[in-house]
Amino acid sequence: MTDARWAFEAYESIRSRLPQARFPAAPRRIGRLTDLMDEADLFLLDAFGVLNVGESAIPGAVEAVVTLIAAGKRVMVVSNAAGYCKRVMLARYRRLGFRFGADDVVSSRDVLLTELDGGPALRWGLMAASAHGHEGIEHLNGTFLGDDAHPYHDAEGFLLLGSGEWSETRQALLEATLIANPRPVLVGNPDLVAPREAGLSKEPGHYAHRLIDATGISSRFFGKPYASIFDHALAMCPGVDRSRTVMVGDTLHTDILGGAAAGIKTALVTGHGALVGLHPEAAIEASGIRPDFVMSSI
Repeated sequence: MTDARWAFEAYESIRSRLPQARFPAAPRRIGRLTDLMDEADLFLLDAFGVLNVGESAIPGAVEAVVTLIAAGKRVMVVSNAAGYCKRVMLARYRRLGFRFGADDVVSSRDVLLTELDGGPALRWGLMAASAHGHEGIEHLNGTFLGDDAHPYHDAEGFLLLGSGEWSETRQALLEATLIANPRPVLVGNPDLVAPREAGLSKEPGHYAHRLIDATGISSRFFGKPYASIFDHALAMCPGVDRSRTVMVGDTLHTDILGGAAAGIKTALVTGHGALVGLHPEAAIEASGIRPDFVMSSI
């Protein structure tokens, strides 16, 4: 069963593969994100569980973002949603009531594609939703992975971007082909789960760690909690001090751990995402991952 307890224990089971970080002695409880306006100039916001749950905006999130921007604060979305191109992400935020521009959204997909620029032109097998086609990745020689074994055998490497159409059959095909012939695996979304209206969905990170366990391959991860996505976002905000930056998220093992490892403040949202159904204080104590701030919603 994929619930908050399952997700927490799954993240703890892969803790040795995640970055190390130092944390504050204890978090400080705050009411809303706007309480931090005197302490931060740059707000990095996770999307799922902070701004939205599935296709529904979290009440008060739009207003909070508007208030921060009106106060002269820089607000950016930093998301592991690698399965979507920038146009689709911006259209979703507009539907939800947010008015982010292209430079306000950094995804792990952006970071992965930057890494691929100038690299070898491999034939890639794609874990991604075919509904969006090759938009945004047209320059890659990529084939969507389905239930036919041939594209798995023909690929020279694999990109794990989105798991909305993934299945146990496809996972078995990928494991088998990597055991027979190890090749690079790049994971564009390290999340194990994401909050949706009906519960938690299993994301590419879940399947990537299963691949590691089954095949012994060494995957490369792009996105929270790994450093490259934070470096990418901060590079877009020259002049902003890391000490005046806060990462806001709902997941201890990605948003909070990643922000702390990047040397920035962190704020944990407990009311809508990965910790719903758990006691947040108990989860913080059990994991040892302590945010600077805790709030129920932004």
